[in-house]
Amino acid sequence: MEEIKEKNVPAFGYELIRDHLLSSLLGKHEQEVLYWSGKDLARKFPCHSTEEIEAFFQQAGWGNLTLQKYSKNEAVYHLNETLLSESRSNRCFKLEAGFLAEQLEMMNGRMTECADDITSVAIVFTAKSE
Repeated sequence: MEEIKEKNVPAFGYELIRDHLLSSLLGKHEQEVLYWSGKDLARKFPCHSTEEIEAFFQQAGWGNLTLQKYSKNEAVYHLNETLLSESRSNRCFKLEAGFLAEQLEMMNGRMTECADDITSVAIVFTAKSE
């Protein structure tokens, strides 16, 4: 069995692709494409619990995700980025929002949408289910 080692990605390289190249390529459709891409990623990498979703965020380098509030129709998560926290006001977080929406939809079996809000403390994701 081949051993898989963690590889470190330079923050600058990640920033180039995530914050500059993607926005240039996608233009005015960036938010919509990233949201649906996040949903697609969730279908390819299904999680079966909040703990697995949090671990995925960590492993993907998206930051530290924590569940703040949960009810039948709503879940609120906070994301504290591990990379580039000083530039987060310019970043689009629709990829992460789409990923969360689809994971929760698959877990609870109900249509779920997720919105993101950038605050001074964290990125807040609010997922609402029908």
